[in-house]
Amino acid sequence: MSWNPAPTAPAGSALATFLQGVRILDLSQYIPGPLATLLLADMGAEVLKVEPPRGDEMRTLGPRDALGRPIFYNSLNAGKTVRRLDLKDDADRAAFLDLARCADVVVEGFRPAVLERLGVGYEVLKSVNPRIVLCSINGYGSRSTYAAKAGHDANYLAVKGMLDRNGTDKPIFFDPPVSDVSGSLFAAIAILGALHGRARTGKGCAIDLALADTAMPLQLIQIAAYGANGTIPARGETYLNGGAAYYQVYATRDGRHVVLGAIEPKFWEAFCNAAGHPDWIARQFEALPQHALRDTVASFFSTLSKDEVEARFQDVDCCLSIVNDLGEALADVHTKERGLVRRNAEGDLQALFPALIDGAPPSPRSPLSQTDHPRPAAAGASNAHDRT
Repeated sequence: MSWNPAPTAPAGSALATFLQGVRILDLSQYIPGPLATLLLADMGAEVLKVEPPRGDEMRTLGPRDALGRPIFYNSLNAGKTVRRLDLKDDADRAAFLDLARCADVVVEGFRPAVLERLGVGYEVLKSVNPRIVLCSINGYGSRSTYAAKAGHDANYLAVKGMLDRNGTDKPIFFDPPVSDVSGSLFAAIAILGALHGRARTGKGCAIDLALADTAMPLQLIQIAAYGANGTIPARGETYLNGGAAYYQVYATRDGRHVVLGAIEPKFWEAFCNAAGHPDWIARQFEALPQHALRDTVASFFSTLSKDEVEARFQDVDCCLSIVNDLGEALADVHTKERGLVRRNAEGDLQALFPALIDGAPPSPRSPLSQTDHPRPAAAGASNAHDRT
């Protein structure tokens, strides 16, 4: 099978030149792998998304647009080309290995050992292409007692101690899914590092990335504190999770919310003076949790509407923000000025790679390119990628 994917990055975007010539085979589904390869495609990599016969199961999830297209799936796979191969079929497996011979990277999201059972594990890939980089993204990694356990984002955050300390009465869910997104970012970083290393050594490598593991570097400072003094952060009692009055969410009179992030004393002082309560300044670093001070500040905000808060503090340098819903965030002047959320030529609204290169934002992504269409699986074949 020849490699002939459509261009993955729009012409004219400086970002799209960074990985020109890099070819990626993406076997993954749902969020982690596809988001990682989307970011690499934004930088110019050619991404060929290889799906099982009936297609990526992400196609069945979430809302549809006016044309009946799956919004979640299309947003994660814009700029890629899709081909369907049944890796349990000898001819399709041979076709995949032909593609791997001229690929730089393979990204997969099967459970550990599934790729080997399909006959396209790392040793096989390396035998046809010693320079190939394999990035395996799954729940708990291939070297773990938990390797075969199923899970999703909330499971990983629960196991790794992140859910426990966030929320009020009970642990809360995160949206977007933290470990899925952080797993995507760490996968992209690891792939970039592996490609850079390969330029020096001439050899590829196998990356074993567990989504659960990615929750740990996100807690780097909390883990360091535990290592130093054995402190376990309690829900709602540290300055980062609701224990501090100066780093807190407050309700306004009209049912809206504001966030105060006045960690530095200069910001806290500016806030207190603008609020008409200079007597609060000396109380900033009272012992945590600051229930009394927090309730006092909450009473102040409860007398003001959202608009009154904005009017009173708009020129005060104190890290105070209105809690926007998504529509308000998209309409915000900052979002519009940065140009990182735009529609492409087909009208799809896209959150683009969040970086200006030489002062310019990236161009919108081209739509997903189909080279074939869903088809029945061969007898005995499974459509599932067994992601986690």
